[in-house]
Amino acid sequence: MFDTLKPAAPDAILMLMGLYRDDPRSDKLDLGVGVYKDAQGHTPIMRAVREAEKRLFEEQNTKAYLGLAGDVRFNAQMTDLVFGGSVDKTRLRAVQAPGGSGAIRMLAELIKVTNSDATVWVPDPTWPNHIPILRSATLKTATYPYFDAATSSVRFDAMIDALKALPAGDIVVLHGCCHNPTGADLTIEQWNVLAGVLAERGLIPFVDIAYQGFGDGLDEDAAGLRILADAVPELMAAASCSKNFSVYRDRAGVAFLLGRNSGEADIAQGQLQGAGRVLWSMPPDHAAACVRIILEDEALAADWRAELEATRSRMLGLRQGLAEALRRQSNSARFDFIADQRGMFSRLGLSGDEVKRLREEHGVYIVGDSRFNVAGLPGDRLEELAAKIVAVL
Repeated sequence: MFDTLKPAAPDAILMLMGLYRDDPRSDKLDLGVGVYKDAQGHTPIMRAVREAEKRLFEEQNTKAYLGLAGDVRFNAQMTDLVFGGSVDKTRLRAVQAPGGSGAIRMLAELIKVTNSDATVWVPDPTWPNHIPILRSATLKTATYPYFDAATSSVRFDAMIDALKALPAGDIVVLHGCCHNPTGADLTIEQWNVLAGVLAERGLIPFVDIAYQGFGDGLDEDAAGLRILADAVPELMAAASCSKNFSVYRDRAGVAFLLGRNSGEADIAQGQLQGAGRVLWSMPPDHAAACVRIILEDEALAADWRAELEATRSRMLGLRQGLAEALRRQSNSARFDFIADQRGMFSRLGLSGDEVKRLREEHGVYIVGDSRFNVAGLPGDRLEELAAKIVAVL
């Protein structure tokens, strides 16, 4: 059986990790891998998470399954965190999933069951794993205009024109905040226009909110999703705790759905849980339990919010610092957009050859489309990095 297999296509980021690992240069710099790193280049365990783990160890007295929906108290806390008071919660349902990717995959199964003929539209560009996850559920995918590489901004008029031409019932994937890989987000005014178009055209938003709290703040980053939830009759969303709680390897996420009414929401939730039963049987508990402990405890939640805010502020400072260093080194405003964008990622706008030269000649590792991890920037080496970037232009 296995002799018929062909080698899997290499993963570009994993290949980049291997090249970085084997590079003997002491001044090499990894800006490719998409996890948060502190000033020491380490992905830390947050203080509140560490305390929640201690409490969980002391209090948990069984490892029995919690059920198909997972930890319902975790789901309730995440519902409040993501949606606030923006929507009638009798129409909203939540099911725990293994990370944001698991939530996307579960919701893709729901689309297949409810409307397998629908096309799922994703922004161009989008997170590289979006399309493979959707296609793994045998869904049809296509792209709509989103990012203008020449201006490093959102092609909003082209985006709206494209969405206005779509047939009712199609699905539109949107990044709730901190657009990956571009860092270019919609404004509140644009979210309001978008909500009107989706409602008018009968299109169903599918929001991936993986970076809540990394952009402008917890509530600010969820504002677009909340605007949509107030405007459309049906909606899907996938939330991740990997970034804002830094529980990457422990995989905690939530799949949300908004129904036209409570009865339809109940039926859809049953189908969603059935999809989870087939995909992974029961969701993992550890990270979700820790998140629930944090959000249910006022002091722990306050400490978590404070550390998250420090993380967000640090990334904004790195963005500003790199933009200023690049302005000095290039004697131009070409890279000023970096300071205006949000989240962990932006694109430098380099060609493939320039990305290769940056790696081979200067030991700076970024993804082939010139996406770089803002959190990986060395705060004390921004001028040096800027000089290397300008050297390959």
